[in-house]
Amino acid sequence: MEPRRRLFLLDAARLAAAVTASGVLRAAPVNRAGYPFSLGVASGSPLPDSVILWTRILPDPLDAGSAPRLAVPLRWEVAHDEAFRDIAARGSAIATPELAHSVRVNVTGLQPGRWYWYRFMLGDAVSPVGRTRTAPPANAMPGLLKLAVASCQHWEFGSYAAHRYIAGAAPDLVAFLGDYIYEWGAFQLQHPQRAVRQNESFTLASYRQRYAQYKTDPDLQAAHLAAPWIVTWDDHEVANDYAADRDERLSPDFAARRAAAYQAFYEHMPLRLPAPQNFGNVRMFQRYDWGRLARFHVLDDRQYRAHEVCPRRGLGGSNSVGPRACPSLLDLSRSMLGLEQETWLEDGLASSKARWNILAQQTLMAQSTQVPITEPDGGRFWTDGWDGYPAARRRLLDTLLKTRASNPLVLGGDVHTFYAGELRRDFNQPVSKDNPVIATEFVGTSVTSSSRPQQRTSQYVAMNPHIKFGRSDKRGYMLMEVTPQETRTRFMGLDEVRDPKTVQRELAAFRVEDGTAGVELTSI
Repeated sequence: MEPRRRLFLLDAARLAAAVTASGVLRAAPVNRAGYPFSLGVASGSPLPDSVILWTRILPDPLDAGSAPRLAVPLRWEVAHDEAFRDIAARGSAIATPELAHSVRVNVTGLQPGRWYWYRFMLGDAVSPVGRTRTAPPANAMPGLLKLAVASCQHWEFGSYAAHRYIAGAAPDLVAFLGDYIYEWGAFQLQHPQRAVRQNESFTLASYRQRYAQYKTDPDLQAAHLAAPWIVTWDDHEVANDYAADRDERLSPDFAARRAAAYQAFYEHMPLRLPAPQNFGNVRMFQRYDWGRLARFHVLDDRQYRAHEVCPRRGLGGSNSVGPRACPSLLDLSRSMLGLEQETWLEDGLASSKARWNILAQQTLMAQSTQVPITEPDGGRFWTDGWDGYPAARRRLLDTLLKTRASNPLVLGGDVHTFYAGELRRDFNQPVSKDNPVIATEFVGTSVTSSSRPQQRTSQYVAMNPHIKFGRSDKRGYMLMEVTPQETRTRFMGLDEVRDPKTVQRELAAFRVEDGTAGVELTSI
């Protein structure tokens, strides 16, 4: 076993032992009458000297009326040790009813590249203790970044066992790439054995209740307690397949629904964002550096995108079409990110001094035709993903070439499938000097949400040779180890997602060498 792999496993074992001995990652006691921290705590958006802490005061997770009617003052502490004998910072924050008694504390003045423990207090009540860390110094070259990547956790479709394993892996950082909630399902505190579409969320009160429901899960709470998170959203935080200001229903009041959903997302995440003046628009794209080892470009591909082309009759949202039947698919003016975000991304790539440039975004970027391509204008493509915005995808890949950003890695979720692939300007032509592999892509499956049969995914992989691996029959997450010399990615799958005690297995592992774009399969 490699020394670095032994160190990774030893760290995970030490954290697991600490959890057993001290309860550091113990979830909030949801059923304790009157306990204000039933939704747990979280941290995120780490900088070298700062981290965001989050909590929400709500004694009964499914009853907003159990919260105080007025603003309440909370105390918080950050310590160098889990026993809180050596306090690094402390202060107070006001939880107001206008933001559902949620708080985000920007703790500053911390030391770079080290672990801390934190907690909140309200009266005599003390929150669960979380573990967080700051980013390394700006000019440092860390030897290792352990990263967990997850997405798509529909409450109705299984347990959150993936998060239990994420917590046990002792990552430095967790990246969540969207669909933290889904907009429908029964409001209950147990994951059901069968999904029933009901209680769709349209209002601020309903979206708040949805987040409260999800955040009661002890495994999800444990993953938040284990490490800081960076997060972005996808469609189900609002509504399936929405694009900018349009939903599938073409609802005239969708703007109000979207603003309510955006506010609820803001209220429940450890985001490094000032409180928006209104929630009609919330700038979500963000940039985080991990010393000189990695720069994270966290993208928003929902809020600014052009509407999906050629939708089904009388509807918005996605469809599966080809350029012959839908010529507007190839419209050069259509954008996935919007002009401002495209410019921001180019600037961030051009200025990056990082060894690895990681694009943390929502969905599969590689072309994935659903039928064989026999002619230049052939193929059939799902219009809600990057295949629905091929000109925008090519602009992004051209930007990677233009800026010469070091070692671009594209991470995605959304499609409930593990994919490993290679990105190039023209997916219909072989790799050549004029059509090089520009970036490597890893897409994680869902935490719970269902997918297509594996037989169909295998057909997609066969029809799209730049996609080197695909598994849609397992739920799980990705574990990555980023070093100056290489990045290793492991696809971790669950045996049975509806069993909270299910076993996980490594489905495949990959290596990307510094300076070489492309996928090397190391185990399967």
